Amino acid sequence: MTAALLDALRAALDGHGALVTDPAATTGYAHDMMPLAPYGRPLAVVLPASAEQVQACVRACAAAGVPIVPRGAGTGLTGAANAVDGCVVLATTRMNRILELDPDNRLAVVEPGVVNQDLKTAAAAHGLYYPPDPSSLDTCTLGGNLATNAGGLCCGKYGVTGDYVLGLEAVLADGSLLRTGRRTVKGVAGYDLTRLLVGSEGTLGIITRATLALRPLPAVPGTVVAAFDSVAQAGASVNRIVRAGLVPSLMEIMDATSLRASSAYLGTELVGEGDQALLLCQSDAPGAAREAELDHMERVFRQAGAVYTHATQDAAEGALLLRARRVSLAALEARGACMTEDVAVPRTRIAELIEGCTRIGTDAGLTVAVVGHAGDGNMHPTVLYDGADTGQYARARTAFDAILALALSLGGTITGEHGVGKLKQDWLERELGPVALRVHQGLKDALDPAGLFNPGAVLARRPTGTRRAT
Repeated sequence: MTAALLDALRAALDGHGALVTDPAATTGYAHDMMPLAPYGRPLAVVLPASAEQVQACVRACAAAGVPIVPRGAGTGLTGAANAVDGCVVLATTRMNRILELDPDNRLAVVEPGVVNQDLKTAAAAHGLYYPPDPSSLDTCTLGGNLATNAGGLCCGKYGVTGDYVLGLEAVLADGSLLRTGRRTVKGVAGYDLTRLLVGSEGTLGIITRATLALRPLPAVPGTVVAAFDSVAQAGASVNRIVRAGLVPSLMEIMDATSLRASSAYLGTELVGEGDQALLLCQSDAPGAAREAELDHMERVFRQAGAVYTHATQDAAEGALLLRARRVSLAALEARGACMTEDVAVPRTRIAELIEGCTRIGTDAGLTVAVVGHAGDGNMHPTVLYDGADTGQYARARTAFDAILALALSLGGTITGEHGVGKLKQDWLERELGPVALRVHQGLKDALDPAGLFNPGAVLARRPTGTRRAT
């Protein structure tokens, strides 16, 4: 059966290296960037170059009863693209064409392997803008962004990936090609299958094409930073910004641990000795309105007790300040092993979450650093531990779960943008309840009755033979 499947996959593909079976090579496709999530050993990796090749691969796997796990660039943090033993990993990175960019209708048609930053660059050449901007925007692919409904730093003003999806093309579990959505600004014909597929993490279909809405390119943003000697003051500042009616294009928060990690990583002095939190905001309003918005934010921060503020309209200086936030995970990883969370709480509870994470870290005898998107309450606590110490690993996992419980207790969610993956299924019912979980399972059974698409992701139906990463 294995030889027959590999022959069928080989026939479905063209080009050197499109079918990978060497274990030394397939290991690199076995898991994403989250060390906690379970993963197995794939039988093979396929790299199709077209929707037709995806269809052929899916049909071959369906005939053999072999699971198929879709994968983008592997930058995920929940194990959503992790292999299960004996599966075929289908990587969409070769499908990397921008098929159409229509300035008049402000849309782009793309394949799933297009890198997020590449679409931004192509759109900017036409005076247009694709807003979703995960921190990994220069490496992550749009297929992965679509599968997880990814967000990023500008969500508070511009929304998440799903807000820009007009239509999709996806291969279903029987190999048929589903087309959803439209190219028009409005359209309500039938069930919203586009929204159903966005964020489904490859469990319902494999996205092979997307029609995405674009916006006019905003002005080059100005930047303001504010340092505080308490997390509570920083959290109060976020509330004041919202109440003042200001809508920054970006509003990020960093705690003391993440600030100092980024400072060391970049070799730059970002904060004072006693600073406990930093807010970093941008305004992309046009002309004089940008300066007025920056001035207003700076006044709000001072009134809330900021010990230091600085505003600039110099693009290079603003980019340098923002880089401190974008490199925060890499900076923390440079200090040792990390487990990065993705929870969201109401903006009014941000300070409570950060302070609670500090207590959780203390109880575990570990450090928990927090950065996040203050504009929408999506926080990324990161548990730091010694990867070679099994005792610390166990305590880190306990802290990880405690953070999820804390987020729910504050009226939040277990994931704001990274997804459920193969890591948080046990928490899904706690958040959604049994009725919603039953509906989820019904949809999965309807579209993938054999359960071969990304088994164990989102819904806790894990096959045997997987193991946890160590």
